[in-house]
Amino acid sequence: MSQPAQPRVQGRALLRALWRLVRIYWTSPDAKWGALLLAGAIALQLGGVYSNVLVSVAQRDVVDSLGARDAAAFGRGIARMIAFMLFAVVVPAYADWVQQRLRVRWRRGLTAHYLERWIGPQAYCQADLHRQELDNPDVRITEDVRDFTASSCGLALSLLSALVTLASFAAMLWNISAEWAIPIAGRMRQIPGLLLWVAVGFAIFSMWLTNAVGRRLVPLNFDRIRLEADFRYGLVRYRDHVEAVALSRGEAVERVGAVGRFLRVYDNFCQLVGAQRNLALLTQGIGVANTLVPLVAAGLAYFAGLLSLGVIAQTRFAYGQVSGALTWFVNAYQEIARWRANIERLSGFSEAIDATQGEFEGGGIRLERAEGSPIRLDGVHVEAPRGRVLLDGANAVVAAGDRVAVEGRPGTGRTTLMRALAGIWPFGSGRIEEPPRERMLFLAQRPYWPIGTLRAAVSYPSPPDSFPDERIRDALRVLGLDELAAQLDEEEPWEQKLSAHQQQRLALARVLLHEPDWILLDEATSNLDAATEAKAYELLTQRLPRAGVIAVADRPGVLPHLTRRWTLAATAQGRVALDAA
Repeated sequence: MSQPAQPRVQGRALLRALWRLVRIYWTSPDAKWGALLLAGAIALQLGGVYSNVLVSVAQRDVVDSLGARDAAAFGRGIARMIAFMLFAVVVPAYADWVQQRLRVRWRRGLTAHYLERWIGPQAYCQADLHRQELDNPDVRITEDVRDFTASSCGLALSLLSALVTLASFAAMLWNISAEWAIPIAGRMRQIPGLLLWVAVGFAIFSMWLTNAVGRRLVPLNFDRIRLEADFRYGLVRYRDHVEAVALSRGEAVERVGAVGRFLRVYDNFCQLVGAQRNLALLTQGIGVANTLVPLVAAGLAYFAGLLSLGVIAQTRFAYGQVSGALTWFVNAYQEIARWRANIERLSGFSEAIDATQGEFEGGGIRLERAEGSPIRLDGVHVEAPRGRVLLDGANAVVAAGDRVAVEGRPGTGRTTLMRALAGIWPFGSGRIEEPPRERMLFLAQRPYWPIGTLRAAVSYPSPPDSFPDERIRDALRVLGLDELAAQLDEEEPWEQKLSAHQQQRLALARVLLHEPDWILLDEATSNLDAATEAKAYELLTQRLPRAGVIAVADRPGVLPHLTRRWTLAATAQGRVALDAA
């Protein structure tokens, strides 16, 4: 079996990572409502502890009335005990309800934070630069955020309850055993609060033993989340590309890959359940010992005439409460292990986003946007993420209405240059001046289709209701997609249902609908036949005569529609230079 990865965030680093995650929500505008819910949850948690104190006192009185054969006192005691038990039932239910409301508000705030930071221009580069820290960002935003908020609320409130329980019942346990004497070195010696010290010593030993047995759970839980996400992602990817796999006859390879990913899940699961079994055996053993210790001690005190039957019942109850509070760490260990794994994954996610944000904001290619600006390249060097120069010292200007063909052999960096113009490739140096992003539209060779209706797909990135049906149908008609006009409100996996040339024509319909001032086309018509491609460029010229167009396209039928040239060619030094004509 493979060894689980050891956690990287420990000690002070863990506390810093925890504080960073906590302050995201608790310094937000919604924190005031979260604080009200937290105050309510704390109050109800304390009410639950108080109800247990009342139940223990009523239990003592009931048992003492039985020993005294006092029926009237027994009736009164039972009535009080029922009332206190009802209180003890209602309070935890409302405490859990308030806690759930707090969790979901916290999760909403934290999820919104990560969605805002993850979904942006820099996301394209993050997966390549920080692959290890950014495995399965979807799972980190959904499951890790959900589990972190749930565990943080649950652990914090249960710890508070344990501390208050300890303070409430420790005094009771101390008073019960304040004058107990035990034989030491042949003499009877009093140890004030003997049962309390027994509970403390037993809890310290239990915590040490639990940590020694259960420490493997932290890395195993970290790996579990990652491996489960990898397995699920592989199946989703196959579903999204099932046609391509079938045409390639790649089912056997996909099956082997899926089985291999599941075997890693299985391997991790076997290790995890083994570690959980060992911890469960230990905690069950500690629980059994905790029931015997107060019974034996109280029994000896009873036979010595130090306790009544009612006090014995109260002793067992109080010892159980104190011991449970002191062994909070033991009982919560598995939850803490999962919580630590969530902290590490979310912390790594934040650090990777920060590192990529630094690439965009500090150094690199400087992007300047201004209303009415042309596209201007001033000494632009485009590099690979690891520093290899792809394009050396490009200088060029494209004015409104210009039509530019980006030419060059494959591998000369045409697509990377287009990414830099689109603002998603910061690696390099120099300055790019261009108009606001809202007035530019970029089409890649493989268009992106959002989940939803055909109307949403053709209107993207605008909302689905941005364009009237007449305009949409007209755009589809002029691009030869009349058959899709009747399916505007149908929801389908359009990426799979439409052929490659239909997808590129539908993407061009987006251009006609949005009427951008600038159009960047990166082999966006490469799947069209020559006649359709030429017609598409004619449409852009006729319908958007003022738009500036920069296109990676080199077919003879297209070049007459693109009156200027940017030629990328290798230099004697092995780099690529741009010749703007």
